[in-house]
Amino acid sequence: MVDWSSPLEIQKDAAAFGKLMHCLLGLYIWEWFTSLNFDWQYISGNKKFRWPLIFYFLNRYCLLFALIGIAISLNVTTRVDCQSLYTFNALTGNAAIGLASINLSLRTMAVWHQSWFVVVPLVLVIMGHWSLLLHGVLVKAEWDDAAGCLITGTDSKLLAATFIYSMAFDFVVLVLTAYKLFFGNASRSRLVSLIFNDGLIYFAIAFIANLTATVFMLLNLNPIMSIICNVPAAIASSIVACRAVRRLNKFTSAGPEVYASTTQGSTLAFRSNMMGSRGKGVTSKVATNTGSEGVHVQMETLQISTANRNSGYDESGNMKGDMYDPEAQHIHDEFKSPPY
Repeated sequence: MVDWSSPLEIQKDAAAFGKLMHCLLGLYIWEWFTSLNFDWQYISGNKKFRWPLIFYFLNRYCLLFALIGIAISLNVTTRVDCQSLYTFNALTGNAAIGLASINLSLRTMAVWHQSWFVVVPLVLVIMGHWSLLLHGVLVKAEWDDAAGCLITGTDSKLLAATFIYSMAFDFVVLVLTAYKLFFGNASRSRLVSLIFNDGLIYFAIAFIANLTATVFMLLNLNPIMSIICNVPAAIASSIVACRAVRRLNKFTSAGPEVYASTTQGSTLAFRSNMMGSRGKGVTSKVATNTGSEGVHVQMETLQISTANRNSGYDESGNMKGDMYDPEAQHIHDEFKSPPY
């Protein structure tokens, strides 16, 4: 049986932890780079920026800076201020965990149409989550000439409570979203199908990632193994939360939008004698919008006043008689077809 507390085992676990962090840094940089075009569309002003995207951008870049800081702490060979470095890593890493939960919560609030009995409890849960995350920033680290930066003190109980809270938070969000999608809609729109197909998977991944980190934290095999799944949990939660935001945003901005106005030649006018509406012109204005409820089609029909019957136009919209139309020609008898 493995002696997890032996110095040799801790040294092996530390080496594995360093390699894992480098792999995770490469994975997240790949994820960040492949989705950079989405960020640039808002930074350059090509798309309108909305306030929920604040949490999206903070989540992405807090985690990126945290991973860069962790890589620096693992590879630095000259004396640095380890306390400031690890405080920065803990602050940005915990912020990424909290922001990922906020992004998933905003998606759940949207599914429930911002109902106050869902929004208010979730806001309170978010505040409690952040109180634990900010307390977890209090870590102590020192420089060691042989090993570099080392963590000398932390509160393992507080870290365990934070991940248990995160796991419960993600589970509540998962249940609320699943319940609304299963029982809250008589018929599924395209948007509901989108959230149902990939949204629940995203919630489940975030929950499983935090569950794994919590299990290792509670096992407390050794200082390295207790935190080895913390960074993977933060990365998994952040990736799925940011992908959920991008998927929903691309859906709502790429939906069909057709609007036919009554001016500038874009009017859809149909002049006919359909359905016995003699002498009435019909102008149809069709607006198709994509919103949080799927595709909504709105049609407005405008009836032209019957006073136009006495104007200089006939039922087909042509001018009456030659005196109204200079291009009109008199029809002679020789052009008429003989009766059969």
